Amino acid sequence: MKGGVAKPVRCAIYTRVSTDQGLEQDFNSLDAQYDASQSYIRSQAHAGWTLVRGKYDDGGFSGGNTDRPALQRLLEDVQSGKVDVIVVYKVDRLTRSLADFAKLVELFDKHNVSFVSVTQQFNIICPIRARGHLGAHPRQDRSLQAQGSLGRRHGAAWL
Repeated sequence: MKGGVAKPVRCAIYTRVSTDQGLEQDFNSLDAQYDASQSYIRSQAHAGWTLVRGKYDDGGFSGGNTDRPALQRLLEDVQSGKVDVIVVYKVDRLTRSLADFAKLVELFDKHNVSFVSVTQQFNIICPIRARGHLGAHPRQDRSLQAQGSLGRRHGAAWL
């Protein structure tokens, strides 16, 4: 940080629901996930967190694979260096596949991108530690309810 101004940290919000039921409503699950994630980003403004333009919403797509248009756009933006932090409401919004989760974590680490779950506590700064947390993935442990964040690399802290 130079001169008291935090370096901008570009944050992208990813949202997903499995069915398209209810998506036609004025306010739906994608909107709720987005609002909670946006609030979290605002709470990190002191660390320079800013929301990138564009939305990454996959309504009506299963989390069982990564073949989703908005997720693929997000991953392209990660690879091209346009994103520093990915924010999701819950980890299972990103994927319900443990194998896919491990691959995504490797991709994020390769591109120095942090991953924050607004409602669950994870830490992937150290890839070895991340592999240790895989047993707590939502598919294996649905009781994980602790609030926190994944990826303290970019100065996340609850207010």
